[in-house]
Amino acid sequence: MTLSARLTAIPTALSISLALAATITTTSLRAVDLDDSVTKALPQLEQLYTHLHQHPELSYQEKNTSARMAKELRQLGFEVTDNYGGYGVVGIFKNGDGPTVMIRADIDALPIIEQTGKAYASTVTTQDAHNNTVGIMHGCGHDIHMTSMIGAAEQLMLHKSAWQGTLMMVAQPAEEMGGGAKAMLKQGLFSEFPTPDKVLGLHVSASIPAGKVGSISGYALANVDSVDISIKGKGGHGAYPHLTIDPVVLAARTVLALQTIPSREVSPLEPNVVTVGSIHGGSKHNIISNEVKLQLTLRSYNPEVREQQIAAIKRITKGIAISAGLPDELMPEVYVHEDEKIPSTYNAPALAAQVKASIEAELGKDNVVLAPQVMAGEDFGLYGRTEQNIPITLFWLGAVEPSVYQASIDSGDSLPSLHSSKFAPDYPLTISTGVRAMTRAAMDLFNSSK
Repeated sequence: MTLSARLTAIPTALSISLALAATITTTSLRAVDLDDSVTKALPQLEQLYTHLHQHPELSYQEKNTSARMAKELRQLGFEVTDNYGGYGVVGIFKNGDGPTVMIRADIDALPIIEQTGKAYASTVTTQDAHNNTVGIMHGCGHDIHMTSMIGAAEQLMLHKSAWQGTLMMVAQPAEEMGGGAKAMLKQGLFSEFPTPDKVLGLHVSASIPAGKVGSISGYALANVDSVDISIKGKGGHGAYPHLTIDPVVLAARTVLALQTIPSREVSPLEPNVVTVGSIHGGSKHNIISNEVKLQLTLRSYNPEVREQQIAAIKRITKGIAISAGLPDELMPEVYVHEDEKIPSTYNAPALAAQVKASIEAELGKDNVVLAPQVMAGEDFGLYGRTEQNIPITLFWLGAVEPSVYQASIDSGDSLPSLHSSKFAPDYPLTISTGVRAMTRAAMDLFNSSK
């Protein structure tokens, strides 16, 4: 069977929608047992999840995943535009007068060989740019995100008599590369389609048990920058170091000096990280090279701190070079990958509070926990940084099987993190929780804005 055939082989969300629609006559979602409604839809959603998990695609290659999302949304009744900003999908459903609420899910996977041992594990491989065989895995939960989005779309369509407004579903590519949101916004996401009044997203958590949701107001995820530094020197024989200016020694001084940026230059009240993730220089034991290259990742929340980090890196590297006696033409080169930078995700406080209250009403207060800030990055933050200044919020969806979570607490052993080859969500409970949380949050946003 071809891949395209496999993509259409399992039942779509429409079949369950039609079966459920006949049993639902209420005009108020509050009068509906959403738990029961999602439970009935769950078998089809589980099939969708395992299918997506077994057929992952890397960033900028999400052709079949995108087609599947477009198909699901079309069959639910959305007006769909596909291949938008790459392999992005936009689904619009106008349900009378009212606000526009956007729900976003990311669709790309990671170059990881899965080691979960699950029967539904991904076995997909590909060749990287260096002709190495690499696996492909949804190690960051984007398959959960997509399934939860489709599940929420299904529930909102089943209960569309209970809300008014425009529902905007966005399946976004290339989140892992930081380019998907940029591409969709650049093409005109907020001008060619109805401009959303509120934007919602969720992300699985590898540190919260399934069945629970993590909520946070304000900064939730970090600014992310990639920086390359080329440290120059004057090479020569390793036996005659006095006749050289050794860039390896300068690089060593630089690595240590850079750590004074978060510890001694930025206010201790402003979280930030400067990590040197790669260092390369030299070719042989007894040769002092002419150049050493460093690769850094910078993390922060406050945009002003980001600028402070970059300015300090340039000043420190140049100062060390000058102290070593290097001429102007051999000053270090600092290159900031502006095209790859990801801004911090700022959950608008009023919206975050409203969404938290909705999820607490749906799941119970005991199942909504405070989620700490993290230094990971997410291009979801870009949707709140356009000229329209749209309020956005992203909540964390617990994904750890509860007994495994408790065992980790009892033993002190760490759990597999996101991007781990062993990350395996408790997907039935995670999906049902995500669908209920997102559906209730969206519904309340529509109704509170009437």
